[in-house]
Amino acid sequence: MNLEQFSRILPPITDFNRPYWEGCAAGELRLQTCKQCNEMWFPEGPCCPRCLSTDFAWNPVSGRATVWSHIRMHQKYIAAYADEVPYTVIMVKLEEGPRMYSALAEGSPPPRVGAGAIVEFVAVGDRIIPKFRVV
Repeated sequence: MNLEQFSRILPPITDFNRPYWEGCAAGELRLQTCKQCNEMWFPEGPCCPRCLSTDFAWNPVSGRATVWSHIRMHQKYIAAYADEVPYTVIMVKLEEGPRMYSALAEGSPPPRVGAGAIVEFVAVGDRIIPKFRVV
C-alpha cells in the first residue's frame, strides 16, 4: 500500500474526533454515547442522532461485530489502494448497535453475511486504524 497516498485519504485529526483516534492508538474502539438517551453512533457527529442532545461521552465498545455486508473491489477506484486490488470492504454491525465500514483484516477468512467479526488495530504510517477480522 502506498502509505503517502493512503494517509491523504484519512480524515484529519481534530479536537472533535481526537478521542476516537486516541482510542485506536490505545487499542480501543471508542464511540460517542449520548448522556441523555444512551444512543451510540458512528461516524462521529456534533449531536445525538436520536434526541439531538449535544451532551455525549466517548466510550469504549467491545469491538465484537457481525458481518452485515461485503464487497470485493476489483477496480482501482482509489489510488491509495491501487496496489491492493482485489481487496474486500466489509460493513459490520457492532454488538452495541452502530454499523461501520472497514477493510478486511489481512489474513482474515472470506466474509459471509452473519459471520462474527472482531476489531484489530493496524498501523498505517503514523496512524492506527481499525480493521475487522472474520471469526
